[in-house]
Amino acid sequence: QVQLVESGGGLVQAGGSLRLSCAASGVAFSINSMGWYRQAPGKQRELVAVVTSGTSTNYADSVKGRFTASRDNAERMVYLQMSSLKPEDTAVYYCYANARIRPLATTTDYWGQGTQVTVSS
Repeated sequence: QVQLVESGGGLVQAGGSLRLSCAASGVAFSINSMGWYRQAPGKQRELVAVVTSGTSTNYADSVKGRFTASRDNAERMVYLQMSSLKPEDTAVYYCYANARIRPLATTTDYWGQGTQVTVSS
């Protein structure tokens, strides 16, 4: 089992910046992808940025050029640096990981409980 805990959410004015952190713990043979999703009120959860087991990162079009996801594999951490924030970025942000808990096991998706990001106009 893998547990994910987010931190760093809060209230920020439009145009400001915020940095989210996520720590993975528990038994994991390997963690493949780590990243972030978000869910605004009344909307479906959507991908924000996911760092693969390689070097590539998938970003939502709406955040490209403004958000940067980074990963520390040794510490099993993933970060999201958010800049030029807009009111439409307001959402609960969820940490995500795809991991294998033992050799030859299938991979499983894991989710954090979320951290609120509110951007005021």
